[in-house]
Amino acid sequence: MSHKIKLSILGISFSQVQAGAYALIFSEEKGIRRLPIVIGTPEAQSIAIVMEGITPPRPLTHDLICSIWKEVHIVLKEVVIYKFEEGAFFSELLIEQNGTEYRIDSRTSDAVALAIRTHSPIYTTEEIMRNMAVVFDEHAVQPTGDQLQERSEKSEEELAGLRLDTLKEQLKEAVSEENYELATRLRDEINRRESKS
Repeated sequence: MSHKIKLSILGISFSQVQAGAYALIFSEEKGIRRLPIVIGTPEAQSIAIVMEGITPPRPLTHDLICSIWKEVHIVLKEVVIYKFEEGAFFSELLIEQNGTEYRIDSRTSDAVALAIRTHSPIYTTEEIMRNMAVVFDEHAVQPTGDQLQERSEKSEEELAGLRLDTLKEQLKEAVSEENYELATRLRDEINRRESKS
């Protein structure tokens, strides 16, 4: 594993592209890059309630796992998002029980839902950040709601019709406007083209 980059959860934004999906936005510690990861509704809710300090009336699946871990003295040491392949991020949990460490394969959304409950660190690789992250410029001018609406409604056909340098330009704008949804789609289109060339 190359140099690990520590991530913190910046927030969750609603995905306009994938119905019923959300984008989980990470930021690198001591850096300006953001890593958006699309997750499903149940996982988004499971992460959001912890972020908002809400206690559900009955334990959710991730709460249950944490309760079991506590009883049998399992500690979640860290979560590592280590690979992006065929449109999916791969993660693993590093857990420890009685001095023995185990690496467990996990969906990224589940890994994050467990990490946020146990205050465990989340890491990724420089390679993933290089290929998948977007850079956010704090000093950009904030656009109006109408402009944002127009931007986010770009269809796949429109993106396919744009030149690569135009896509890169729009990616910068989308990120400066914190429109991570559109940024994710632009980034995917750029990556798709660059992998073909």
